[in-house]
Amino acid sequence: MSGLIARPQYMEQLARFRDKQLIKVVTGIRRCGKSTLLDLFAAHLMETGVEEGQIIRLNLENPDYHELQTYLRLYEYIKERLLEGRMNYILIDEVQTVPEFQKAVDGLFIRKNCDVYITGSNAYILSGELATLLSGRYVEIKMLPLSFREYISASGGRSDLASKYRDYLENSSFPYALELTARHDIRAYLGGVYDSIILKDIVARKKIADVNQLDNVIRFLFDNIGNLTSATNIANAMKSAGRKISVHTVDNYLEALTESFILYKAARYDVKGKQYLVTGAKYYIADIGLRYCLLGSKHADAGHILENIVYLELLRRGYEVRVGKIGAAEVDFIAIGEDSEKYYQIAYTVEGNARKDGMTILEKELAPLNAIRDHNPKFLLTMDFTPNASHNGIKRINALDWLLY
Repeated sequence: MSGLIARPQYMEQLARFRDKQLIKVVTGIRRCGKSTLLDLFAAHLMETGVEEGQIIRLNLENPDYHELQTYLRLYEYIKERLLEGRMNYILIDEVQTVPEFQKAVDGLFIRKNCDVYITGSNAYILSGELATLLSGRYVEIKMLPLSFREYISASGGRSDLASKYRDYLENSSFPYALELTARHDIRAYLGGVYDSIILKDIVARKKIADVNQLDNVIRFLFDNIGNLTSATNIANAMKSAGRKISVHTVDNYLEALTESFILYKAARYDVKGKQYLVTGAKYYIADIGLRYCLLGSKHADAGHILENIVYLELLRRGYEVRVGKIGAAEVDFIAIGEDSEKYYQIAYTVEGNARKDGMTILEKELAPLNAIRDHNPKFLLTMDFTPNASHNGIKRINALDWLLY
């Protein structure tokens, strides 16, 4: 389809699960491309011989479907349009807008001629009764905004990567932002995305009365990406700034922010003890453009922003990502795959001979990785444009090259 950005990673997953006895649930932050993905998949179905009448396509945030506000109406509407003796492909956007939608979805699932695909902008759709009712009957496809590789592909080639990386950060990784050229238009669009997430996915669902208090917590988290924090730390920071808030309230906000996919939580993991740690975590933003929109470019820590980009890319590549603790030192990420673990240290630059704590910057960044005694792969990613190198088995790679693998 012309004008739509190809999302091959997610299309391949949908194609792989096509006609399988599973409900396909695509989750992700608003405006990351879920609806477009279903449009692309509908086009793919027709290209492979499926007739248009076999595809039932609904976006439940469209006013055209506002009469479908109960699960029974939704189910009856779709059932009336099913073709007997043929497979019907049911593609529903923002299904969580219908109370008890899971009953309609389950009713369609048990019909032999229905292949069901749904999207949602909140992890809540996979919790509670849905998880119980549909346990073992669904597969989740976790969608993020554009990767750097997708952004480069959509914006016209790999020349001047450093400049395009800056654009990727400041102009946003949301697909529609590529349709806009003026910086103030992009900021206005991102402001709308932010407001939509806050009002629809957090304030309304959690019944939050003090929106300003929530906004203050979000600004704090956006300003502290890559820093270890906790609900207690945040509450104390708010109190020091003259904004009293309870730890319990902060916990509720953190839950809502991660459920809406605007933030992702990376828990800590003890490498030697092989156990998760209950204290402290790091939070990363689904789109750095939202940070620039909310906070501007002041005090932007380039190293932590790069860390954020790498974290999201590891998620895209299917890893479970944790922050590593090795003695008193920290490994930025442990990427846990199906068969092995990989260790990543992220630094914007390690060039120069300046010494800190008796070590050069390079030596300091390598030290936590050298302290790990197993034989899993170890990487140091930087923005330095120097030839790839190996330090005692640790691969040093330019971060942009790694992002484009």
